[in-house]
Amino acid sequence: MPESSDSLLKKIKPSRIFIPMIIGLGVVGYLLYKEFDPKAFSMLEFTWFSLFWIVLSFVMMALRDFGYMIRLRILTGKDLTWKKIFNIIMLWEFTSAVTPSAVGGTSIAVLFLHKEGISVGKSTAIVLATSFLDELYFIIIFPLIILLIGSSDLFIIGKDTINVETLSFDNRYFYFAFIGYIIKFLFTCLVAYGLFINPKGIKWLIEKVFKLPLLRKWQNGARQTGDDLIVASAELKNQSFLFWIKTFLATVLSWTSRYWVVNCLLLAFFIVDDHVLIFARQFVMWIMMLVMPTPGGSGFAEIIFRDYLGEFVTPITLAVSMALLWRIVSYYPYLIIGAVIVPKWLKKVANQTK
Repeated sequence: MPESSDSLLKKIKPSRIFIPMIIGLGVVGYLLYKEFDPKAFSMLEFTWFSLFWIVLSFVMMALRDFGYMIRLRILTGKDLTWKKIFNIIMLWEFTSAVTPSAVGGTSIAVLFLHKEGISVGKSTAIVLATSFLDELYFIIIFPLIILLIGSSDLFIIGKDTINVETLSFDNRYFYFAFIGYIIKFLFTCLVAYGLFINPKGIKWLIEKVFKLPLLRKWQNGARQTGDDLIVASAELKNQSFLFWIKTFLATVLSWTSRYWVVNCLLLAFFIVDDHVLIFARQFVMWIMMLVMPTPGGSGFAEIIFRDYLGEFVTPITLAVSMALLWRIVSYYPYLIIGAVIVPKWLKKVANQTK
């Protein structure tokens, strides 16, 4: 871990929940102010049917976390109890929610695992393995979605483009998704090569890159990353094929459950004809959120929901409200749960240090 434990722990202060909440709710408030339509809200009917699908959306998020827990249980060799694993997942998600999307919770996930009794080497291996499995899911599923849906339906938004048969490279969503996918693909290839084939070669490459003048100040951290990769490789390269199948299936359960949340929320209030397309667009949304500097993609997520999934909301003026409901289900709970768990966990860590 290039950073000290103290500097890492500063990143998970409960007070950090206010930053993404202010950004996200501020954007939603501004959009509602501009687009609020009383007539549109009067058309909504909240029924037991609506409640069922909203509850099911929370169930999807629970399944998402359960998939993560199963994967972590397998990766740790069952060395941690289910309670400890739950706490680690919540801490991890909280950190992801209060840091930029491109950084996420993995920057201090090694510390979470280590403080729960896992060695630094094995903790590093586990975090790298989870990153590898998450990115593998993306790079496999994304091309399949393109083949199944077609690029026009996936990237060209709005009624005016319904007759467009080819994808225009002027489309901003295409560039967001394409760049995000390339980043994920290259990262996955690099990690896979380093973990399973030549960790020392990747360490040498990392050290060479960070000798460049613009990157030199991060040279020590880069060297440590190379050492971590070698340790992780020793931990993971001899695992069985069945081990990787089980962890990947847990990854599929987790991410697929997350993407069905919006489908459930839309079904609570609207008639939905194309679930696969909605699922696919959520997939692209998460890729695009990679490039956002705000904590948890706050602000951008709400805007991209309105623009990218708004055509499934009738009337369109309700799209911002649906975006807020989506974030209430899939994002804000982690801020609240994390704010409850973090103080207790920090107190436990402090007592261990003493």
